[in-house]
Amino acid sequence: MSSQVQTRLTAEQYLALERQAQYRSEYINGFIFAMAGASRRHNLIAGNVFGELRAQLRGRPCEAYINDMRVKVSVTGLYTYPDVVALCGQPDFEDTHLDTLLNPSVIVEVLSDSTEAYDRGEKFAHYRRLESLRDYLLIAQNQVRVEHYVRQGDNWLLSEASVLDGAIHLSSINCEVVLRDIYERVEFPSNDAGTSSRSGA
Repeated sequence: MSSQVQTRLTAEQYLALERQAQYRSEYINGFIFAMAGASRRHNLIAGNVFGELRAQLRGRPCEAYINDMRVKVSVTGLYTYPDVVALCGQPDFEDTHLDTLLNPSVIVEVLSDSTEAYDRGEKFAHYRRLESLRDYLLIAQNQVRVEHYVRQGDNWLLSEASVLDGAIHLSSINCEVVLRDIYERVEFPSNDAGTSSRSGA
């Protein structure tokens, strides 16, 4: 999240404005927060994850969305835009506009310096209130590292993968994503990671 607009709005007012806006904004507790643009690495990673999920979900009663699918956490009132969202089964939308999803099974966020603390902390606290959510991925963009949170009852189990041959299994949608595919064409500056993934692939 970034700059805050001081005028307090209802959720209905936010949606009316958001559906006409050129730029995306989050909404919580009556306030709108403009969302910053993403880097090339951020976009490559999100696109790679979406591409892998979409390919594996093809022909099944499942859907994946990237960037522009708004998600609402009904319990807390947060409206936000995860980098990638997926689910199997019937999607549940807030209204007939079909642009605000209520029941994601998988949420993926690509970390950046400006959003990492939020994605790990307050935002994840909101996401955990989604009864439908089973898998939450945090993907680093300055090194090879994927953190995978899996819901187990009332708890969340964390595992981490940090090698290109590693893989993440998303049991809620029965998909497996290899880190080499997540980081395809992503190059890390030598002062960030020391090596690059397959930048020429």
